[in-house]
Amino acid sequence: MIALTVIGLIFLLIVLLIIDFTCGSALHRKTAEEKLYPKRKGDITFYTEGYDLFEQLFSDVRNATKSIHVLFYIIRSDEVGQEFLTLLKEKRQQGVEVCLLLDWVGSSLTKKDIQLLREKGIKFSFTHKPTFPFLFYKLNTRNHRKITVIDNSIGYIGGFNIGKEYLGFNPKLGAWKDFHLRITGEGVADLQSQFCEDWKRETEEVLYPPEPSYNGTFPCSFQFKATDGKTLEQDFITMIEKAKKDIYIGTPYFVPSQKLFQPLLDAIDRGVNVNILTPLKADHPLIPDSAFPYYKPLLKKGGRVFRHYYGFYHSKVIVIDDVMCDIGTANFDKRSLFLNKEINCYMYSPSFILQVKKIVCDDINDAEELMLEDIQKRTLFQKTKEQISKLVSPLL
Repeated sequence: MIALTVIGLIFLLIVLLIIDFTCGSALHRKTAEEKLYPKRKGDITFYTEGYDLFEQLFSDVRNATKSIHVLFYIIRSDEVGQEFLTLLKEKRQQGVEVCLLLDWVGSSLTKKDIQLLREKGIKFSFTHKPTFPFLFYKLNTRNHRKITVIDNSIGYIGGFNIGKEYLGFNPKLGAWKDFHLRITGEGVADLQSQFCEDWKRETEEVLYPPEPSYNGTFPCSFQFKATDGKTLEQDFITMIEKAKKDIYIGTPYFVPSQKLFQPLLDAIDRGVNVNILTPLKADHPLIPDSAFPYYKPLLKKGGRVFRHYYGFYHSKVIVIDDVMCDIGTANFDKRSLFLNKEINCYMYSPSFILQVKKIVCDDINDAEELMLEDIQKRTLFQKTKEQISKLVSPLL
C-alpha cells in the first residue's frame, strides 16, 4: 500500500511538473521581448583565449571614467572573479557608475561578495529569479547573455564568463576554447541599450548612460540580435537555407530541434559541406550522449562531425560560406533556442568572416573526426544514456 502511494505521488508530481513547464512555456512565448538591431559599422577584435580577453577587458575597466555596465551568466567567487570584483569596487570608489547583473542560477557569488559590492556603492541585481506561477519552468530559464559596456564606447559580447576555469584551470576540462568580441564604433550603443533593458526589467530602474562617442570610419559590418526563446530557431534555419558551399557550426552542445536539424540534412542533399565541431570532454553527464541521435543521420548523409579533445570547446559560432558569421552567447541546442535570453552578433564583412573561418578550420584540423563505425561501437550503457538524454533534451 505504501509503495503504491509513493508511486502515485511520484506520478502526480511528474504530471504537475509537465503542466507547469507546458503552461510556463506558452506564456513565455507570448510575452518574450526580442530585438533585431540595425546593421552597424565598427571595429571588432576577436578573442579565443581567456588570458588575452581578460587582460584587455580588465584594462578597459581600469580605464573607465563614466560607467561600467556588466551582465554575465557566471562570475566565479575564485581568484579571477575576486580580482574582477575588486576592480569594480575600486572604480566605484573613483566615482564611476558600476552596475552588475548576474543570472540567479548561473552565478556563484556568495552573500558576502554581494554585500561587499553594495557597501562600496555598486548597483547589483540578479536576473531571472524564479517566481510563482510556473516555478519549475522559470527555474529552467536563464539570462545567458554576456554583455559588458564601458563608458558607452567599448562593448564586449561572447561566450566567456569570469573565473579561473576560463583560463584553463579546471582540472577536469583543461584548456578552455571560446570566442569573444570587443567592439568599438556604432554598435556599442546597441549593447548599451540591451543592457539597460535587461537592467530595467529586473530592477525597474532607468539608467542614463553617457552619450556614445566614436569618430572615423569602421571596417566591420554587423548587427546584434537579442532573443528570448522565440525566433532564434528560425534565424538559424534561415542562415542554413542560404548556404551554397559550406556550413561550419561550433558549439559545446549540439541538441537542435528537429525543425532546425532537418535543414542541415537538406543542405547536404543539395551539395553543401556541413561540418560540426563539438567538445569530446563534457561539463554535464548527459551532454555528449544527447548529440548522438543527430550524429548518425548526419554522418549517413555525408556530413562531418569533429570532436575537440584538447581541453573544453565552448565556442558558439556559425559560418555560412564566406558571406555570414554568427558569434554570440547562443548554443546550438534547445535550451538556447527556447528557454534562454541570448544575444548574438551577425557579421557580414568578408575579411572578418575569413578570419573566423580560418580559426574554426584550424580547430577542426586539431580535432578527432567521428565516424559511423565509432557510433556502432557504443556500449549498451552509452546507448541507454542516449535514450535518457532524449527525454530530457529540452532541459540540457
